[in-house]
Amino acid sequence: MIGVHPQNDPQFIVLIDPFYGKINDLLQGLDYAYPESPKVGGLASSGMMGRATAVFCKGEMYSAEAVGVALTGNIVLETIVAQGCRPIGEPYRVSEGERNIILTVQKCSETDGLNINCGDEVAPLEALQELIAELGEEDRQLAQNSLFVGVARDEFKANLESGDFLIRNLMGVDPRVGAMAIGDRVRPGQRIQFHLRDSRTSAEDLKGLLTRHQKLTEATTEVAKEGALMFSCLGRGENLYGQPDFDSNLFREYFKIPLTGFFCNGEIGPVGNATFLHGYTCVFGILRQR
Repeated sequence: MIGVHPQNDPQFIVLIDPFYGKINDLLQGLDYAYPESPKVGGLASSGMMGRATAVFCKGEMYSAEAVGVALTGNIVLETIVAQGCRPIGEPYRVSEGERNIILTVQKCSETDGLNINCGDEVAPLEALQELIAELGEEDRQLAQNSLFVGVARDEFKANLESGDFLIRNLMGVDPRVGAMAIGDRVRPGQRIQFHLRDSRTSAEDLKGLLTRHQKLTEATTEVAKEGALMFSCLGRGENLYGQPDFDSNLFREYFKIPLTGFFCNGEIGPVGNATFLHGYTCVFGILRQR
């Protein structure tokens, strides 16, 4: 439908008007048609009032649409997705859920291999209250306005780490039954873990990812990187760190290459083997020759 052949090994940059109503369908469709191809990008951002956003393709302006570029030939797009959160407490397995609402969970303890022991079923609000009671004062204060839910993307990985989660907003709770709504669909069997975000955590997360990527690529290729694209959330930058250009300056400490991009109303990048729409995230697409 988009006229790009999978055998050409395309690398995708996707730019979307936030009023486009089929963002997740588009990303899932691209993953289905091009499972080996990286995809990065973001949603256009503007002022809070009115629909002052649009995207452009070949000189034409489009409202509530998506445009993209498929790069083929002697080019590779390497990706870094910094979600800027750290896990707290232990993972839980969703034992009952409907749409985006978690009804009951079980605390999980990892043993060996794929053996994961889970406890009794409890309401997620009860689990959260127990966790907050165990936190230090600084984290307890942070949890009041910077609490998120991480959804594990790998069904078979026993020992989960911070990068194994897709970070989603905690949308609300029902104190009557202890249910919890998050910004994603859930299903029984999925593992979740509560996360916190602050400027220090976001900085440490990005530093760790940049260090890991630098060591990995230096060990596997001698081809120089040519340039990079950065898609960063409006909630980062000076709003998060109290100083401008933090993410871009940190990137330039690791990679001395041209960098361009924009602040987004949602960022597009891979976690595991799938592409997702993120929030409060910084996504890099690093370009090099094959």
